[in-house]
This record gives sequence, C-alpha cells and structure tokens, in this order.
Amino acid sequence: MKFMELGFRPDTFYTVESVRSVSSDLLNDLVIQVKSTKYLLHKFPMLSKCLRLKNLVSSQETETSQEQQVIQLVDFPGETEAFELCAKFCYGITITLCAHNVVAVRCAAEYLGMTEEVELGETENLVQRLELFLSSCVFKSWRDSFVTLQTTKVLPLWSEDLGITNRCIEAIANGVNVSPGEDFSTQLETGLLRNRSRIRRDEILCNGGGSKAESLRWWGEDLAELGLDLYRRTMVAIKSSNRKISPRLIGNALRIYASKWLPSIEESSRDSNLILESVISLLPEEKSSVPCSFLLQLLKMANVMNISHSSKMELAIKAGNQLDKATVSELLIPLSDKSGMLYDVDVVAMMVKQFLSQISPEIRPTRTTEHRRSRSEENINLEEIQEIRGSLSTSSSPPLLSKVAKLVDSYLQEIARDVNLTVSKFVELAESIPDVSRICHDDLYKAIDIYLQVHEKIEKCERKKLCRILDCKKLSVEASKKAAQNELLPLRVIVQILFVEQARATIATTTNNITTNETAVLKRSFTTRREEGIEEERDEAKPSGGFLQSTPSRFMALCAIPRQPKKMLCKLLSISRSLSQRI
Repeated sequence: MKFMELGFRPDTFYTVESVRSVSSDLLNDLVIQVKSTKYLLHKFPMLSKCLRLKNLVSSQETETSQEQQVIQLVDFPGETEAFELCAKFCYGITITLCAHNVVAVRCAAEYLGMTEEVELGETENLVQRLELFLSSCVFKSWRDSFVTLQTTKVLPLWSEDLGITNRCIEAIANGVNVSPGEDFSTQLETGLLRNRSRIRRDEILCNGGGSKAESLRWWGEDLAELGLDLYRRTMVAIKSSNRKISPRLIGNALRIYASKWLPSIEESSRDSNLILESVISLLPEEKSSVPCSFLLQLLKMANVMNISHSSKMELAIKAGNQLDKATVSELLIPLSDKSGMLYDVDVVAMMVKQFLSQISPEIRPTRTTEHRRSRSEENINLEEIQEIRGSLSTSSSPPLLSKVAKLVDSYLQEIARDVNLTVSKFVELAESIPDVSRICHDDLYKAIDIYLQVHEKIEKCERKKLCRILDCKKLSVEASKKAAQNELLPLRVIVQILFVEQARATIATTTNNITTNETAVLKRSFTTRREEGIEEERDEAKPSGGFLQSTPSRFMALCAIPRQPKKMLCKLLSISRSLSQRI
C-alpha cells in the first residue's frame, strides 16, 4: 500500500486531562474545540495555513473580551484524528498519509481552508499535497483505490462534493476491465493486478498462473465487501467502460455478491429486496453469462420477497433462454399468493415459451382441443396403423427440445402432488411442449397417474380433459400394460390403449408374413427367368446367387402392402366399431 510522509519534526503533542497541547516555550493563544476534545494551540502556525480559523479569529478579535474564547468547530467532518493530523502539518510535525486516512484528512483540510489562498510560504498547502498523492499514488493502485472507496462511506457527502468517490470508482473500473484473451502473466507485467496481496500473487504464480477464471475473479471477491450503493455504481462503471469485460466475469461477480449479502428465503428483509433488485438490474444481457441455476435461485427469492413484476419477468426470460440446463428441483419455485398452490406453474410455462421462441420458433405447442381427439371416438385408418409402427422410434425433434420435454414431464410429476393444482394449469403446461418433442409419453402418463391418485374426487369432465393430452401410440409396452389396468383412467382411454397394442402386435405379425411370402415369390421369378435361357441376359446380366440374399427385405415387404393386409384391416375396423358401440 502506498503512503506519503509530510513534515520532519518529532511529535510533541501530549494530553492532560482530556486536553491536547503542544510542547513549546511559547504560551498557547488559540483554543479550539473539536467534538469532545479541546486543543491548546498557537495562532501563528495554525492561522498561516487555515483560512477558516483565520476568519474565525478575526471575528473574535472585534469583540471586547478579556477571556480567551474557544473556537467551536461544531460541523467538523470526521473525527478528531483528522483535525490533529492537519494541526501537526501546520506545526511541521511528521504525519503519514495512506489510503485508510487520506479521505478524512482531505475533507478536514477542505473544511479548514488549507488551500493556496492562505499559504504564506513557497511550499504547497495540505490540500494540494493530498490531491497530488491521490492522483499519483492512490488512483494508480487497485487496492488503494478500493480501500479509499470503502472509507468514503464515513463521509459520503463530503467525498461526493470533492469528487473522491467518482474518481475511486473510475480507477477501479479501469483496473478490472481486462480483455478476455489477455494472458494472466501479461496482466501482472502491465500492472493491472499491481499492489494486490503479495501472498495472493505468489500463490497464483506458483500454481502456474492459475486458470483464466481464477485469475480474473479476484476483483469480484473484493467488490463484494462494498455496500449496495457503491457496489451498484462500481458495477455500472465496469459494464459501461470502453474496454469490454467478459459477461461471464460480470455474472460471476454478481453471484459472489449475492451469495454474501442475500440471506436465506426465511430471513428476507427490506434491505434484501433492494439488493435483489439491484443484482437483477445488473445481470448481463448475453445468454449463458449467468448459470441457469443462479437465475432460478434468484427467482425463488423474488417470489418470496414480492419484488416488482418486471424484475420477475426479466429473470424468467433469462432463465428460459437456457432452460435445457435446469433441473426439476430448481424449477420448484415457491408461490406465495392466495391461490394456495405450492409452486409457481405460470412462470415455468413462461420459461418454456421463451425457450421455444429462441430455439425453434416455427414449432407450435400442442393443442389437444384442436388437433387430437380420443382415438375411441373415431375410426383408425391405414395411415394411423402405419404411424403405430414408428410410435417409439427416434424423433426428428432437436435434442434440446426433447431434453426440455422430459424436464417438463418430470416437473409435472412433482407438481401433480399439489392438492390445489387445477387441471387447467396442469394441461396448459403439458400442452406448452410441442407434440414432436415428446418421443415417448411414459413420463407424461406417470404425471397424469400421480395427479389422479392425489385428486380422486375431480369431476368426470376434468378427468377426460386431463387424459386427452396423452397419446397412447407413444406409450411403451410396459407403460401400456400398467395403464390398461389403471382404474383411475377413463374407460375410453383404456380401450384406446388396448386397441393400439392389438394393432401394433398385428402389424408386427403381418410384416413378418409379408417378408416371408414375397421372398418365395421372388425366388420363383428368378428361377423361371434363368431357365428361359435368354442369351442376352445370360451374357450381359446373368444374376448371381448372392443377388437374392442382398435384396432388401423392406423392398420386398413394400411390394406386398397394397394387397396383403386387407382382411386384417377389415377385422380390426369391425372390432373398433363394435367397441365404440358398446361405449
């Protein structure tokens, strides 16, 4: 830490019964009261450098009084230590200035008027000396600037008027705006980390320079010591500086500050609201600059603390942009309103909508009321039979969409246990996922089953509405077996499951038969052509014995599809009509 010494005389101040005096052959002729301390001093050294004292003494001399009057410095900024340092400077006694006391002494010198206007000698007065020390030493060092900024909170108004606060913030911002591609060793050489703790620098160097994240996150740990107002102003200066700093580093600094100052949800207070609002307002705009887990943690606190709606929406949008990185437990955001629901389902639905808008805008959410009816209410035609073949095959949906679909289905299983969760909320969130994103409906079925177990007394129409979002063709064999025996499901859904499983098994059997029959037909065809003894085909394109084995079986099966399964389809359709009539 930088320091400056002024004066050359030894310290001759002493105390007698709470009165501070100076050892001298001359009698004291100046009495000054600062706070609760009285000083017995001399006019000549003090008035030659302090314009305020000179004016006060002049006004006292016009009054006729035989008693020595005491000059009261009622509104003196700071404590008596700062005044005593100014007084020692007037006497030429050695004083030491550093980042810890320079603000207090600078404010005291300004109050006493220790400027060039009153200086009788050729040397600079204390104000000029202090300004030189600040500009040439303090503001050139990160550590000194930071310590000085912390001391301004004792005299905030004076520090603002003298420009000390703004200059400290500017110096700190210039010290942390490091280019993301700049090597850490270069930072040490250029002095961007100068005057940091020697232990910390030696530790980083001994570890081979440390990782880039570790070497650049130290400033976030330092700034976390600041109060809210100074921290907010410093972070704004860092973000708006001409030299761009990585958004991830800014996000990391905000995480450090939040973890230090934001209490647990149970210990929230008014100050916590202000801190949370400030942290949200400082979040970088860039995607992934802050982890999704941190955003969701802030969102949980925002719901409990009842902060502004705009701040909540900002968090939801930022979290929605990286919803694929969230976990189910992180999405369980408590809700504190009159609805009685345990979790905020609406904000999760908003995050899903935001994720879909920036991942795949052309994919629309599922709407069962428009696009899907219960399969027991309509005849299943040939196209749907063909659809059953690939019901559990690999989907063309983007991987991130499939991941979010599984996340939402798992989330539905958790919130289904909430006795106050309505069917409309459940269905709305389930339908927010595009149908193409759900490769399998097993997880969705589990969520519906849990909901029906917890809400056994829901009306029949709501039960149908809930189950209408389930696509039985996308259930696995194991899930279909369990669903077919589930007494909580509507009867029509059970019939639909049984019909789909029967059709699926029949299609598999038919496909095997088609492949066997067509292989025999092709064998006879090639044998006949070979026996005709056509010379051109024998010489130019005589079929080899391996050609038959290399013919794709799917091609042979395809040739037989139009004429083979007619009887089977008629039988299935008649069964479907019969079941529908019974229901």
